[in-house]
Amino acid sequence: MSKKNRLWMALASLMLILVYFFPLWGISMEAPQYPEGIGMNITVNDITGKEPHDLGNINGLNHYIGMKAITPDSIPELKIMPYIFAFLIATGLMIALWGSRKWIVVWLGLFVLLAIAGLVDFYIWGYDYGHNLNPNAPIKVPGMTYQPPLIGSKQLLNINATSLPHIGFYVALISMGIASMVWWKEGKTDDGGKSEKTMNNNTRKAA
Repeated sequence: MSKKNRLWMALASLMLILVYFFPLWGISMEAPQYPEGIGMNITVNDITGKEPHDLGNINGLNHYIGMKAITPDSIPELKIMPYIFAFLIATGLMIALWGSRKWIVVWLGLFVLLAIAGLVDFYIWGYDYGHNLNPNAPIKVPGMTYQPPLIGSKQLLNINATSLPHIGFYVALISMGIASMVWWKEGKTDDGGKSEKTMNNNTRKAA
């Protein structure tokens, strides 16, 4: 890889440090009892309320309809994700140092697979919380489940829940985009060099 593209690949890796400082996903809820809205942010290693008391209020609502309390310490994925991003940062920097274009594809492929696995895991997590309800809950609606949407909005009784990517998710997308750009630009350089070499060989043969 050219020196310029190595620097771009290093940037794609280093910018993933930002996911440790910004949420990856956010869930907002609107309800008559909370007209100002409440919500929670999912970070690389925690789940926090958008406002100081939001997570407690959400767990209070969940209690009435039989959902389990959201306790970040009991979610193993939040302990694993920091290491996953650390691995992506380290391997991305190694690829920038080695300057091998083919490893960019491996890095991107692994990144995409991890992202898909994360979304699937998020769906399963939401399904478990929304379907495995306490049969002795104060409020019971036959046939009603409370799985939050993976992405978009969904009406759950008198609560409108909206689930959307947050800043950290878009940082990861930009990182993937930069790495893809480096791979594409290096491919054009390689193709151009091969074409020029072929033309030079044909010229020598003709002479």
